Amino acid sequence: MIDSEGTLIRATGTRAVKNESAPSAPSAASDRLCELDRVLERDPEALGARAERAGLLREQGRFEDAKRDYLELIRRKPDDFAALNDFGTLVLDAGYREAARSLFGEAVRRHPANANGRVNLANLLFLLGEHPAARAHFEAALKIDPGHIHAHRGMANLLAALGDATGAKVHRDQGFRNQAVTVLPYRGEAAPLSVLLLVSAAGGNIPTSALLDDRQFQATVLVAEYADQSGTLPPHDLVFNSIGDADLCGEALQAALSLVARTTRPVINHPALVLKTGRAANVERLRGLPNVVVPRMAMLPKRMLMAPDAALAIASSGFAFPLLVRAPGFHTGYHFAQIDAPQQLAAAVKDFPSDEVWLIERLDARDSAGMFRKYRAMFVDGALFPLHLAISRDWKVHYFTADMAGSQDNRARDEEFLNDMAGAIGQRAIAGLEQIRTTLKLDYGGVDFAVNAQGDVLFFEANATMVVYPPQLDPKWAYRRNAVEAVLQAVRIMLVGRASADRAA
Repeated sequence: MIDSEGTLIRATGTRAVKNESAPSAPSAASDRLCELDRVLERDPEALGARAERAGLLREQGRFEDAKRDYLELIRRKPDDFAALNDFGTLVLDAGYREAARSLFGEAVRRHPANANGRVNLANLLFLLGEHPAARAHFEAALKIDPGHIHAHRGMANLLAALGDATGAKVHRDQGFRNQAVTVLPYRGEAAPLSVLLLVSAAGGNIPTSALLDDRQFQATVLVAEYADQSGTLPPHDLVFNSIGDADLCGEALQAALSLVARTTRPVINHPALVLKTGRAANVERLRGLPNVVVPRMAMLPKRMLMAPDAALAIASSGFAFPLLVRAPGFHTGYHFAQIDAPQQLAAAVKDFPSDEVWLIERLDARDSAGMFRKYRAMFVDGALFPLHLAISRDWKVHYFTADMAGSQDNRARDEEFLNDMAGAIGQRAIAGLEQIRTTLKLDYGGVDFAVNAQGDVLFFEANATMVVYPPQLDPKWAYRRNAVEAVLQAVRIMLVGRASADRAA
């Protein structure tokens, strides 16, 4: 998976594949839009012109204008695959997952033999955690087109999530072998800064679509595990290693080490640094830092945790209930459970795909009102940036499933954190975060944490794969826009600065 949404296939081009329909410069797009406006003034029924205009508006980031054109296209021609499919990609990019599900679902209902529509719907269902339905559509796409590389890539992601490493490898080979290099479209007017973007076929990559503005950066994606280790690297001004999950992507990071050894250009998030950021490795590195509390961790075989004497094995490892169990290499709550009593263990871990299970001490992240809090701060080029505060009634806290959208009070707490991080969490916690940042040495990364009553950081996780999603267009999220843009702008400044310093040297 090249980013967290998978590869979205448009009727007028494919994200993560060179888009031949994309204009070469904003001025050319503006001129063409004026021409299309004149065509539609003369003939509002010119559906081809309206579709082209919708696509140009989409590429320019003009969501509302593009939405109006897509709605008009669907009103006039409800079974138009391109309109349904491309409108689906537009709303999904804007964060409207249920609207995208409806549009992709309608595209598949009306065009069941179109493999691209099946893959888009399957990728979205996989993102939503609806694995059986996603699998059915990936399988249908491959029955229609057995060589469909994006169907193979999606199926590989799905099988990996289900613990079928062998099956995932088969589909990964089909999707990436001899397809390791992809040149993304560039829409800027000035000469671009050329970025070689290293990714892993197994996932665990930094989502970079918001970080690498295609009006400023020309990105060439190179899948590390499938790259030619003896060939010439694509032209580049710098390397951005987006492979971020040390537990999942060991093979890719080792391949990336060999690749970056062949360049003299700057490397962002050097693979050697990322390799040190596995979940257990971080706990050991950060243990004992001032103002930082890290949980105890131990790995035990799943069979031991399913045995009748599992409670004894846990006690001998120094753990007490309640505790957390987690399968290595998974995020966003997959294969992750809280165990309150020994009798819950076997049922909790029996479907874990890994033979090994992490035991993790539970750190109490509840505030004075009994709500669970999880903060996220980002590290960019040596600086700290607040990204969000999630507040939830459930111990398993993720921002977009927490009690944020429906609670104005919770959003107000989030806004306070974004506007004044030190005031919201205190100087002891800021000092702890600085210690974590200094220890990890990542150019780009982030940390999930809480703050205890003493003002210390309760450490949950830190790595390079922390997602920075632009806020949805709904006005309730407007307060988040400046904080997110500050992170994105810091990344752009870092990339341009590193490349400029290298040129000067």
